[in-house]
Amino acid sequence: MQILTTLKSKKISPEQLFMLSVLVVNGGNYLYNLILGRILGPAQFADAAVLITFLLVLSFVAMTFQLVTAKFSVIFENNLFNSFISKTYKNATVVGIILGVLIIVFATQLQQVFNTSSSSMFTIFGIGVPLYFLMSVNRGVFQGKKEFKSLSITYQAEMLSRLIITLGLIFLLNIQSSVVIAIGILISFGFGLVPFRFKNLNFKSPFVLEAKHSKQVRRFFIITAFYELTQIIINNSDILLVKHYFESYDAGLYASLALIGRIVYFIAWMFVMLLLPTVVQLKKEGKETAPILFKYVGYIAGIATVIIIGCVLFPKTAITILFGDSYLAMAPLLWKYALATGLFAISNIFAYYYLSLDKYVPVVISGLFGMLQMGLVIFYHDSLEQVVHMQIIAMFLLLVIQVLFFIFNNKTNKKQLLVNS
Repeated sequence: MQILTTLKSKKISPEQLFMLSVLVVNGGNYLYNLILGRILGPAQFADAAVLITFLLVLSFVAMTFQLVTAKFSVIFENNLFNSFISKTYKNATVVGIILGVLIIVFATQLQQVFNTSSSSMFTIFGIGVPLYFLMSVNRGVFQGKKEFKSLSITYQAEMLSRLIITLGLIFLLNIQSSVVIAIGILISFGFGLVPFRFKNLNFKSPFVLEAKHSKQVRRFFIITAFYELTQIIINNSDILLVKHYFESYDAGLYASLALIGRIVYFIAWMFVMLLLPTVVQLKKEGKETAPILFKYVGYIAGIATVIIIGCVLFPKTAITILFGDSYLAMAPLLWKYALATGLFAISNIFAYYYLSLDKYVPVVISGLFGMLQMGLVIFYHDSLEQVVHMQIIAMFLLLVIQVLFFIFNNKTNKKQLLVNS
């Protein structure tokens, strides 16, 4: 009773509400994956993991539009914002339709490349792609305007609908198929559009974005798209490459390892969502931004350390509770994968921080090391353990370079201030 009274007396800020919501969403997505893993078993879960990975890839591609929308929703106002958002919706719709059509057209080839049991799952997934891009622009407006309640609702609606519909179809119809999972994902995209700002959806805005503003948006879009590409490579290439090089059973085992080990990354994503609009706003007001970076790096480093220690001490317990005894072969690799993910999560905060400040060298660095990780896995994949080791090497080097860049950039800025003063 005392606890309830305390909670009522303390007003929860929108940021805290959003962070709580993200934890709930990530928890729901984890539950979704864990239940699928237990129901399907390692071999069938490998197919499901390909679809889930495609969903993550799509989220990173669409995140380009979300981040661009979020940033310029802070910077642009009134007619300038209306012109910008109209053009963004139009471009996002075109890109979504093109990507969706490509996935549908090459569904058979995708089935062959990733050794899946069905091509229909890719066709169904492709139909929903344009909806996801509309959803991402809508979320970008909420993120930029710091309307975290609405932003929270869209993420929760997507997660809950996917969880309930997919599991409902599996249990009610008794169909353990990747097609059912694809249908659940497709329907969840529609629910993710709630709430939607229809007043912003205007493909023919009477206002025209000036050339200088268009150039500013285009430059940020290109570099953000490049960085999201590196995110796709670093986060998802290992699962797709393992699915290509290894048997379905081993690929399913690896998918369970990746899901558990990435807990730290999904938590870090919550801070990234808060970081970008905050840094942009502080820069706009001429205030110091580095303390925000230190704050979030500290949070992520602490969380990563706790998760890695937990994986070292209780690997079998974690795997048994989350996935079951069928996946215990991955226990020795759990802490190593968590380490690779933790290193990436910390370096990711640095990259997004500088992306917010229109400094793009860390983004290029991330791209280079994303390619390095992919190359190492392509050439060194004799075992699943070796695949994980390659990722640790690439991510450790990436973090070292990002920290060195921060130190060098800070020293350069201080020298410039001294010269100017």
